[in-house]
Amino acid sequence: MTSTTTNPIPTAEASAAPARVGASRLPHGAGFWIIALAFFTEMAFCAVPTPLYAIYQQRDGFPVIVLTVIFVSYAIGVMLSLYLAGHLSDRLGRRRVILASLLITLLAAILFLIWNDVAGLIVARFVNGLGVGILTATATAHLTELGIAAKHAPERAPIIATFANLGGIGFGPLIGGIIATWSARPLVVPFVLFAALLAVEIIVVAFVPETVEPSEERPAYRPQRIAVPADRRGAFWAAAAAAFGVFAVFGTFMGLSSTFLVGILGQHSALLAGVAPFILFVAAASAQIGTVRLGLRSQLGLGIALAIGGLVTVGIGAMFATLAVFLIGSGVTGAGIGILFRGALVTAGSAAVPERRGEALAGVFLIAYAGMTLPPLLAAAALSLWPTLDVLLGLTVFAAILVAVAGSRMIRR
Repeated sequence: MTSTTTNPIPTAEASAAPARVGASRLPHGAGFWIIALAFFTEMAFCAVPTPLYAIYQQRDGFPVIVLTVIFVSYAIGVMLSLYLAGHLSDRLGRRRVILASLLITLLAAILFLIWNDVAGLIVARFVNGLGVGILTATATAHLTELGIAAKHAPERAPIIATFANLGGIGFGPLIGGIIATWSARPLVVPFVLFAALLAVEIIVVAFVPETVEPSEERPAYRPQRIAVPADRRGAFWAAAAAAFGVFAVFGTFMGLSSTFLVGILGQHSALLAGVAPFILFVAAASAQIGTVRLGLRSQLGLGIALAIGGLVTVGIGAMFATLAVFLIGSGVTGAGIGILFRGALVTAGSAAVPERRGEALAGVFLIAYAGMTLPPLLAAAALSLWPTLDVLLGLTVFAAILVAVAGSRMIRR
């Protein structure tokens, strides 16, 4: 769940990679769209279980805290993968890492099919997170480099990467909700469908041109590091705090949307449980794309206003049990936090020295995914002590304060 509409800077290896296409490789333009589709598919798959959680919970009778642990295991997998392997495509090549990610995600789909008790769901989500952690930055960089080689317009790659990333996460719950509503086997069909798509994409991606020449020298392995000059650390931590808040909202909506819809609005529809996060994430992607030409300060100011306004609207919809207001608030919130997240990435990238920018961004992603673990777990624990409405209102107040403080600090930097 990582996205930015600023152009990633190709590595020296990528810039030096030959532009010609071997006889066994596809043209760079075709490779661009294949990688975009694979990126979209993986991100959709990571979110397709969102409307299915309530079905698992009803089937097995586990409490909300267990439901949240299943969801959080995904974020832990992403964080571990980002820390240990998020930077390896610079050494090993983009295509090789993307193929590894697709294979890991295919394994996750198989696990969902053959081991779907609570332990199996936790393992499957963790494995899914491992695949996504090595995908997002690699696929974004590969799209940029393939776009350059294919002579695409400079803005195309970041726009497509944004849609594949956040748009994929948005469409995943919608697909899961539609299948759950109309299929007699809602816990089987989504994973069979995505397993088939992933298997085909593994074959096709193998023919996409490489844009990084793997180095013959093999420097000693080390995990990701975060290195920011002392005089720029304030800007970096402001960006990290904003990213934490953004992903806290993303994670809470994805992990507990069905719980809030049932507990507050009395809505038991699996389709609706998919529509709510779909609105949030598609609004985030659309807002990122639509505001790309604004200056950073204008973007941040607009993002803060939309995020706080949307969170207030979500709270009003919950207080008056009005579904339409709740969903409108979700969309406005998504637009605001989508803009803020892009601003956080730009701010963090600007705070780092150029040769360490990738590591700084990886640090922001790690902190962001921490926001997808702790707040949803605390929210689930709170649901065992307090009414659902009180918990949701408390979350909206917390998120609004965090967005206002972190966003304002980024503007001052």
